[in-house]
Amino acid sequence: MLPTLMVLIALLTQPVCVAYTRMVMAHAACETLRVLATTRDERDARAYALRRLRAVPEASLFHVGGERDWDVGVARADEGRMATVEISGHVRPLPFFGFLASAMGEHDATGLVLRVSAQSVVRPSWVGGDYEDWQEMWD
Repeated sequence: MLPTLMVLIALLTQPVCVAYTRMVMAHAACETLRVLATTRDERDARAYALRRLRAVPEASLFHVGGERDWDVGVARADEGRMATVEISGHVRPLPFFGFLASAMGEHDATGLVLRVSAQSVVRPSWVGGDYEDWQEMWD
């Protein structure tokens, strides 16, 4: 009975760990959009996202590869009014769950690939002037 109970606990734990990782990734992407509304430097936005992603434990059930594995993509469109943030990382699931996950999602040599993206209008069209004009006004 003990092995069956352990397998059941593992099968219940794995989806919770993946859901936590995706939740932190989604929140990091949304918060990075807010940063893009106040800065022009995309490197600052990427650094902010990586700092938020430190909330994910470096355990294979949550994330593998350390900070180097996170891929944070930041893009602007429509003259800086629209922004998109895409974050991807890897999880190495438990053997049985890994078999199921690889059948349903993207999988590579590192593990199961998790991707999250967020898109938003970071500067409404009714706001006049550009970034430099607003900075001059507050100087």
